[in-house]
Amino acid sequence: MSAPFSVSPEILAPAGTEEAFLAALSSGANAVYLGLSEGFNARNRSNAFSLETLPDLVRRAHAANVKLYLTLNTLVFESELTALEELLRGVIAAGVDALIIQDPATAFLARKLSPEIRLHASTQMTISSAEGAEFARTLGIERVVLPRELSADDVARFTEASSMECEVFVHGALCIS
Repeated sequence: MSAPFSVSPEILAPAGTEEAFLAALSSGANAVYLGLSEGFNARNRSNAFSLETLPDLVRRAHAANVKLYLTLNTLVFESELTALEELLRGVIAAGVDALIIQDPATAFLARKLSPEIRLHASTQMTISSAEGAEFARTLGIERVVLPRELSADDVARFTEASSMECEVFVHGALCIS
């Protein structure tokens, strides 16, 4: 079973270091994703990028005709909401192209601060069905990163049953593979 693509695939590359960021820009990636040292992302071992450097990263990515997506893909505790809001304000001001999120609270807060910001459901949200995609849509999410455990047939079934934009990992079980 296979589903035809209705749009051209986007090549999205991870960047955990400045070297990886530059490689993505020069290697034909359409977009790059990264996390910040301020936290709220599953890439917590990478401290290469910060909110302070984010505007320059966005500028450099856009100059190379590459989108920049920021991962905010961890669960957020109530005691962290003020810090998350402060971070989101800076991230939105920096001009990132989308946020890759896990927690519905992050979606609500991002939407409140910027109705225009694109939201992608991280693979950590574990959305694997059309029904799950519809829930994500109620949060303002426009793209679902499907769980890595799905087979090609599972992905085909998802794309046949949902009009939600989807993303799949095509190499390895780790983002850095």
